This record gives sequence, structure tokens and C-alpha cells, in this order.
Amino acid sequence: MSISAPKAKFIGAEAFLPKKRTLPVLQEAARSCRGCDLYLNATQSVFGEGPTSARLVFIGEQPGNEEDKQGHPFVGPAGRILDRALEEAGIDRSDVYVTNAVKHFRFEERGKRRIHKKPSAAEVDACEPWLEAEVRLLKPEIVVCLGATAAQSLLGSKFRLTKERGKPLDHPWARVVATVHPSAILRAPDETGRHEEYARFVADLKKIRGMLHV
Repeated sequence: MSISAPKAKFIGAEAFLPKKRTLPVLQEAARSCRGCDLYLNATQSVFGEGPTSARLVFIGEQPGNEEDKQGHPFVGPAGRILDRALEEAGIDRSDVYVTNAVKHFRFEERGKRRIHKKPSAAEVDACEPWLEAEVRLLKPEIVVCLGATAAQSLLGSKFRLTKERGKPLDHPWARVVATVHPSAILRAPDETGRHEEYARFVADLKKIRGMLHV
């Protein structure tokens, strides 16, 4: 049974960030984050992973069911789509850093299943200090936002993925490019639709690879 948190303004993650900031230290500190109410029901926080030398940082919306159980980002069905697409696009998966705008899994229970539920704008805002700390440490060339929630967390609520998909945009942290989340491919209504969406996603990744400085 889910636990309901008191209806109060979230204090945000800033209060939980350590003074010393390395990726391992941030990851450990995030385990104790109480910046919003999502920690109440999630199994654990799921921090980003990848090399400190990553030139590309991929940001999704939030951990899914498998990520929540395993404690690692992009290890579920959407992660497998991402891995395959990166390979086809000529991007070495071991050279990228993957993370999420929100570090805890938000879901609703349907019987024995836990169904993904979009995080609220307040939850995304509360978690932003973790994301900013990650990206500022990494100093990537390009940040790739996977899906509208991730894109809006950096580019504002007026950002529209349908209009700005694949376009490099300026941001204080790095150049930002938005494309769909791999889970959107899985939600396509039929096999033809999934094939078309996947091909378009790979094309986006190839374009992003071409934006990197040689």
C-alpha cells in the first residue's frame, strides 16, 4: 500500500547536496534525499552512471520499475532500446553518461503491477539540484534530453518536443538536444509504428553524434 505524504511544499534536494561534490559522493548522498515525497514509496534512489569523461549525457524522465529494483538507470526495456540504438548510431554506450531528471520512481499500483506515473512539475523542480550537480561536474559537450519531461526540466514548460526535436539549443550547462524517450517507441501502436519510430530515433542519435567536436 502506498504511503501518502503530508500536503506540504517540497523542501527540494539542495539541502541534501554535500559540500564535497564528486559523482560517487553525490550518488551516496542521494540515497538519503527527502527533498520531495517520492522517496516514501520508491525502493531506492537511482542516480546517474557513466564515465566522468563522457561527452554525451542522456537525461530521461525518471527510473522505471526495473531501475527502481536494481538501482541502476536504463536497465529495463527502454534501456535496452537505447543501448541498441546507440550501437546502430555509432555511439559507444560505455562513453556516455545516463541519468534522469527525477531520481525516484513515481508509480501507481494496479494489482501486483507498479505502473509508471509522470512526475509532477514540483517533483521535477525539487530534484533539479542533483541533475545540475551531475552535469556541472561532467561538463559534457552535449546533453540529450529523452522525452518532454526531461527537456522541459532544462528548457522550461513552454518547450515543445514536436517543434524542437533534434535542434541544438543553448543552455548554461551545455548544448541541449531533445528527442523522444525510448519508451515512446515501445508504446507505438503496432510493429510498423515501432519500426518507424525506432528508425527516426536512431537518425536523431546519428545527428547528435555528428554535432560532437572531432
